[in-house]
Amino acid sequence: MRFLPVLAVVSALSLGAMPAYAKQLVINGGFETTTAGPGQFDHQTVATGWSSHGYNFIFAAGTGDTTGSSGESGNLSLWGTHNGGNDVFANSPTGGNFVAADGAYEVAPIQQTIAGLKAGEAVTVSFDWAAAQQINYDGDTTEQWQVSLGNQTISTAVYANPSHSFSGWMHQSFTFTATGTSEVLSFLAVGTPGGKPPFSLLDGVSATGSVPETATWAMMIVGLGLVGSSLRFRRRGTVAA
Repeated sequence: MRFLPVLAVVSALSLGAMPAYAKQLVINGGFETTTAGPGQFDHQTVATGWSSHGYNFIFAAGTGDTTGSSGESGNLSLWGTHNGGNDVFANSPTGGNFVAADGAYEVAPIQQTIAGLKAGEAVTVSFDWAAAQQINYDGDTTEQWQVSLGNQTISTAVYANPSHSFSGWMHQSFTFTATGTSEVLSFLAVGTPGGKPPFSLLDGVSATGSVPETATWAMMIVGLGLVGSSLRFRRRGTVAA
């Protein structure tokens, strides 16, 4: 008769151990904190937690097809209805700053090292992205992001973007497996063709790791020990009878 209560306790412990805690791993995933506002990455401005040496820019909300963003080659804007483009250039779902990266010129990743990982844990990277084209250029383009955590890389679908167009924002999530206590998270814009400046946009980056809490594992182990003890007690009682 004592066996069933023990099973009930272990079942409750097991159910309690099922949820895992999520921890946010990315610093400044919205690119809101910068040293000098919008501008070319690591040229005119630096985004806290991130680094990049490519032809990549930080734009403020509402400036994609208006005032644009400044860089080493002057001011840069993207096609939208404010400058004769085909589509309304919408703010990202999270609002505020966003990144625009040329996928065919001086291509280099936007990256940061994330810490606090455990080897073998699942890490979910989520972000919003879009496809655009630099103004004063014509022709259809393609855009995508290659997302890497350590030596693992997963790519978004290739977006076929008509000349002078903006795709609208798309949400994406990828799941990686951590191989160490820290990994480099990077986003590399890949676009075609060269000379038609294809730009991939990025915002709202998050990375969460999920691992069972130490306390719940301890409770599971204690519970399983109780089951074993109860089984032994029942066997001894049966033999004695």
